[in-house]
Amino acid sequence: MILLLAAARGRVFTQPRWKGDIVVEYLIRPARPDDAEGISRVVVTTLCETNAKDYSEEVIARVKQGFSPSAVSDLLAQRLVFVAVNDDVVIGTASLDGRVVRTVFIEPGWQARGIGRALMIEVERAAIERGVVTLAVPSSVTAEPFYAKLGFISIRDSFYGEERTIIMERPLLAVENATRGAHP
Repeated sequence: MILLLAAARGRVFTQPRWKGDIVVEYLIRPARPDDAEGISRVVVTTLCETNAKDYSEEVIARVKQGFSPSAVSDLLAQRLVFVAVNDDVVIGTASLDGRVVRTVFIEPGWQARGIGRALMIEVERAAIERGVVTLAVPSSVTAEPFYAKLGFISIRDSFYGEERTIIMERPLLAVENATRGAHP
């Protein structure tokens, strides 16, 4: 279970590890320009270590090109980007581009610890604040089970050459409920 604690900027999450009594802390906050290199490192490392089991070397190489530190800097100006940090080191990222969730990546050594879910909570909160009713995500084959656990439903497959992407959607019930409550 994740415990949410108040923080000056962002939210601090703590979650017990599987072994022992060690508590892992990480901060979820909006990305800053100086996070570009860390975000790039997380994305490229995750592509090479986690996504490589589902995609060819050619696909991974092509996708990696879009996540150099300078490319990530450009994305920071175009999207609402969040990061998860531990001891000021970026360990995960997720972003919102209109109604589309993009670039959700967790450092391989930090995966399966609730960080992706925590980032998605922030993305969904931001989407609700912006009036988004339905979130969409172009999911990799690798991430499809993660999004399905969060309630996203597969709509269709999309292909860019041999790269398969699963377009998934999920209604944001909080928006619907807030609208119903505001207008009886």
